Amino acid sequence: AAGGLKEDYSTSHAFNDDNHCDLTTMVDGVSHNSNSDGAVSVISRRNQLGPHIQKASLPEHGRGGSWSTCTNGAHMTPPNDVAHVQFSSRVAFKLVWVPPNFEEFLLVDDEGRLLKRGAPTGKLPSLGARQRNFALVQGGKYATAAEAIARGKETEYSPAVLDTAQVCNDTLNVSEQLPGA
Repeated sequence: AAGGLKEDYSTSHAFNDDNHCDLTTMVDGVSHNSNSDGAVSVISRRNQLGPHIQKASLPEHGRGGSWSTCTNGAHMTPPNDVAHVQFSSRVAFKLVWVPPNFEEFLLVDDEGRLLKRGAPTGKLPSLGARQRNFALVQGGKYATAAEAIARGKETEYSPAVLDTAQVCNDTLNVSEQLPGA
C-alpha cells in the first residue's frame, strides 16, 4: 500500500522498471487527464490512467488519487514529466538509482532533495533498467543527490525530513522485495 496505492496487477510495474518511478498524488479532477495534447513527449496521447488510478488508489488517503507515473522528461527544467505536465502535480517522491554500481537508490522530493536512501536485496529491476532510470534524470535537479552520493559527498535533505540524524540511522528497510517484484 505504498503511497496510497493498492498492490495489484495495475500497480505491479511501479518502481520495477526504469521509468515508472515517480509517486504522484493528485487532486480530484485531474486523474482522467490523458496527455491528448501531447505535452509529455515519448508517451501516448491516449495515456488514459483515470480508471486505473480510481481502482488502485486507497480511498482512505483522500480524494484524487495516487499513481506511479513516468519519469521521462524529469531531466528538464522545469520538469516535463507526467506528474508535472499531465496531472499538474508535484511528485511525492521520485526513485533514483545511484551510479556507478546502481545497487543503492534514493527517494527524492519534488525539489530533488533527499528523503530516504536504501540498498535493496532480493529481486531487483535489471541493471539496464536501473542505469536507464538514472539517465532519465541526469542533467536535472533529480540527479543531484545521487551524483553527490556517488562522489562520496554530502547532499541536501528535504525539509520533510525533520531529524537527519535519525534518517542516517533509519534508512529504508528494503530487505523485502520491492512491491510487485
